[in-house]
Amino acid sequence: MARNILFIMYDQLRHDYLSCAGHKTLQTPNMDRLAAMGTRFTNAYVQSPVCGASRMSFYTGRYVSSHGAAWNGFPLKVGEMTLGDHLRPLGLDSWLIGKTHMRVDHAGMERLGLSRDGIIGARVAQCGFDVWEREDGLQAQGLDGRYDPEPSPYNAYLKSKGYGGDNPWHDFANSGVTDGDIASGWLMANAGKPANIAEQDSETPWLTRRAIDFLHSGTAQKPWMAHVSYIKPHWPYIVPAPYHNMYGHNAIQPVNRAESELHDMHPVYAAFHHNAIGQAFSRDEVREAVIPAYMGLIKQCDDQLGVLLDALQESGRMADTMIVLTSDHGDYLGDHWLGEKDLFHAPSVKVPLIIYHPDGVAGQVQDALVESIDLAPTFVEAMGGAVPDHILEGRSLLPFLRGETPDWRKFVISEYDYASTPMAATLGVAPRDARLFMVADRRYTFVQPMGGFDPMLYDRATDPLEQVDQGRNPAYGDAVAMMQARLHRWGLRMSQRTTRSDREILAKGRQTGVIIGAYDQGDVSPEQMATYRGKAGKRP
Repeated sequence: MARNILFIMYDQLRHDYLSCAGHKTLQTPNMDRLAAMGTRFTNAYVQSPVCGASRMSFYTGRYVSSHGAAWNGFPLKVGEMTLGDHLRPLGLDSWLIGKTHMRVDHAGMERLGLSRDGIIGARVAQCGFDVWEREDGLQAQGLDGRYDPEPSPYNAYLKSKGYGGDNPWHDFANSGVTDGDIASGWLMANAGKPANIAEQDSETPWLTRRAIDFLHSGTAQKPWMAHVSYIKPHWPYIVPAPYHNMYGHNAIQPVNRAESELHDMHPVYAAFHHNAIGQAFSRDEVREAVIPAYMGLIKQCDDQLGVLLDALQESGRMADTMIVLTSDHGDYLGDHWLGEKDLFHAPSVKVPLIIYHPDGVAGQVQDALVESIDLAPTFVEAMGGAVPDHILEGRSLLPFLRGETPDWRKFVISEYDYASTPMAATLGVAPRDARLFMVADRRYTFVQPMGGFDPMLYDRATDPLEQVDQGRNPAYGDAVAMMQARLHRWGLRMSQRTTRSDREILAKGRQTGVIIGAYDQGDVSPEQMATYRGKAGKRP
């Protein structure tokens, strides 16, 4: 029986860059080990293919348009319930070890008089978690200041180890050396250089040690959910020795792109292809520099997963801990002439998802259509709670872990708000119209842009690589109409009635003495009139 949850997330790990998922040259024995212990889901989709919005859906169990934190840096509004809010009443502490990408709703906290110095305010400011170690892992610094204004414990660690400068995250962990000068990891031409840091001091081993510190602490003697959220293999694409040259050009898998994709491009697809990252990853030399480093980062992640799993086993906690491994989104890496994430092809919107439950069936591979919001209700049910389905919009995956085949959803949804990107200006759309909605089922991937653009549609039955947009093809009119109807039906969901459950609404009301519609005593029961009988008193 599970009494703890180890919730592991990697940043920007593609669904197909695991050996158990079929990668031909990258070996991930520890991810495979976890898959052999539990269930690997092959059709897991995130609610948004961008860090912040995706993570807020994981943590709230709600779609992006429900929680509203639609882009990196958009605050999660005060009042949104998160994993900690759902698990603490079930007896589990909720701990963060790593990244959330959550931004604080300062205005909301000020309006409600919440101070970050108090335990409630601290949790509200940290996405509902108690913090063992928070490190969002993007310590960029420009002429106008830092990208992340919060203190970096990882930078503090590096300084304590003797790494110099104001920002050793960049100067050592994410840069190499050329002729004695910093070779910045921001420049992808430097991806093949070893990061100028001892491997044990780099980000992934450091966070693993902090997670093991938690496991060995007195805090972990009580039931817990620990969110171990790794910073890698997210860019900058650079990794320390010996991982920097483990993979050569011969290890790179064939790129998934076709010249035909560049002809008669949909305006939205064209805007993303023509942005800086799309143009960069359309070049072979960029892919050849980046992908071996990306694979090295994943290999390091896998090795450190082995260290973490061994520590869990040695502590005796494997027998009572549910383990989840996933990612917040993928990485195009040049597929479809694109880079990074953002759109809805499989390399971007699908993620690995492996779940081990001590009482579950081992070695399963499940192709059900899964959404990232399914994890929150899975956690609640696994810990013995009743899923509050008027709040949590996902569905528990526990039946699959037991080897059952429940009646399941027919399609999944993902959303993308690109109002804060240069592509909105390129397309000339107002912020409210710079939104994309994806509906995917077992055959089609459908994308509906706002702002008056035609839809996009990929028929994976005839085009499994998603290279041909059929959205404007009259022969696919029925398929487009079907997917639009599904999107419309999803848009009408009950998403904001979160303070009363169906069970509470259907429960028999209290006898509070309110009588409506009665003409005389024959219209009401004696019980309803019980408090209104008696002799009339004398007026004073």
